[in-house]
Amino acid sequence: MQPAVVDTLSPVVVSNELRKKELFDLVVERSGMKKKDVKPVVEAMLAVLGDALAEQREMNLQPLGKMKVQRGKELADGRALVLKLRQKSAKLNATPDTPESNPSILPAAE
Repeated sequence: MQPAVVDTLSPVVVSNELRKKELFDLVVERSGMKKKDVKPVVEAMLAVLGDALAEQREMNLQPLGKMKVQRGKELADGRALVLKLRQKSAKLNATPDTPESNPSILPAAE
């Protein structure tokens, strides 16, 4: 039996991009709030972040991290920014230490 050449499969690249709809769903899931309540808050937050980036403000927004605009370029259809983002390595996806999320920090019974 002679070996046969088979066509190789080309990998399919699936986007790992986080879109607003998924962001809303994740915030709803994590916060336990209703989507109708979450959506305007997230929209406002994105607008504030966009304005801060346009002003090239340095941001320290833990647990997201510390963000700084390294350089920017005006384009015909907008602006391209190169950002530096530094995240702390410990507990990147952890929830804040609150009594609800961590029963070990509840006050002791008297």
